[in-house]
Amino acid sequence: MATPAFEEIAETFDFLEDWEERYRHVIELGKAMPPLDPALQVPATKVDGCASQVWIMPRIEGGVFDFDGESDALIVRGLIAILHALYSGVPVGQVSAIDAPAELRRLGLEEHLSAQRSNGLRAMVERIRLLAAAAV
Repeated sequence: MATPAFEEIAETFDFLEDWEERYRHVIELGKAMPPLDPALQVPATKVDGCASQVWIMPRIEGGVFDFDGESDALIVRGLIAILHALYSGVPVGQVSAIDAPAELRRLGLEEHLSAQRSNGLRAMVERIRLLAAAAV
């Protein structure tokens, strides 16, 4: 049940030859994201459980989930961009139905992220799910 934006990322990952290229692509995805307003980088939007600084600010309009995010680490900013592709535009009531671990496994991320980054990614997914559940 992945979004077209996430499917595009998955197809690109399939096309890229090795993990160095994939890491570069993740970083480029992060660089392409608009920055989160520093005024929104506050404790209320901070994601606990990440080794890096991470903030996620939900935007729910017309029952559709979206969010803005930021990190002080380039690779994590790229992971935020991947999660944005996975969740952005999904009806808020369907966010919890997305099997993020399964979708992310399609990219092979769990095999190539450090334990700290993997824990941070799980913390971001959990925060997104909680934000969407609170908006239902």
